[in-house]
Amino acid sequence: MPPVILVLVIFFATVCGFFLIWLALIAPRARRRAVKPFLRPYAHRGLWSDTVPENSLAAFELAVKAGFAIELDVQLSSDGEVMVFHDYTLTRMCGKDVKLSALRAAELTACTLGNSEERIPTLAQVLALVDGKVPLLIELKGESGNTALCPAVAALLDDYKGEWCVESFNPLLLRWFKRNRRSAVRGLLSTDLIKEKKSGSRVLNFALSALWLTFLCRPAFHAWDQHYPRRLALRCGIKCFGAASLVYTVKNQADYDRQLSAGNYPIFDGFVPRS
Repeated sequence: MPPVILVLVIFFATVCGFFLIWLALIAPRARRRAVKPFLRPYAHRGLWSDTVPENSLAAFELAVKAGFAIELDVQLSSDGEVMVFHDYTLTRMCGKDVKLSALRAAELTACTLGNSEERIPTLAQVLALVDGKVPLLIELKGESGNTALCPAVAALLDDYKGEWCVESFNPLLLRWFKRNRRSAVRGLLSTDLIKEKKSGSRVLNFALSALWLTFLCRPAFHAWDQHYPRRLALRCGIKCFGAASLVYTVKNQADYDRQLSAGNYPIFDGFVPRS
């Protein structure tokens, strides 16, 4: 074989090899029948407003009454209770410069949200309130490889009769559910962490943004930042591998309608959709 042809063959084989490795890294696992109940819009942290705080029992009750599925956030108190709260610190919502994970559940449930009388709820309280009336999209919060949150959440959900699925930016948390609750529908949250200038390892942020760690959890759906729709792995996962598509955070009716017409299910806040 002539040297030029040999070089071309080696080059082509190398490119194909890297392409197959990339596909193996970013491939989700479509589960069309299992994910079907969750293909709908979600009220982001409940149906909150200027007078009703996010991730509060009042916001969840309003969403249930309006018939909207609910997206919410969970993390652990210092004594292992699953709390419903988005930020890692209480600064923005409670005016206290302390991490949620540093306080016990009793201390957290005494904290009021914003200027309201609403308090930080536990996941158990939210499950009792929703009681299967609408599906739940539960975001697992976690910035490390610690998966202690997962069995605590699973223990509560094992006895829950309603429909629920989990999502996370952290593929290690989703991997726990993949291994220990195989029937659970999982979704990988993503954004462009480099353009968002997030702290932490630039290598890890790039790998998460490029969805190179998808293989750890093989999600059934992607939940992606509407500001960064053109990432190749994201488009390939949805268009080629058939992953369901949820999009966040939709802020107005026009974007809501546009995303629905494109087959993307909005996670919305700041307004009440007409339909």
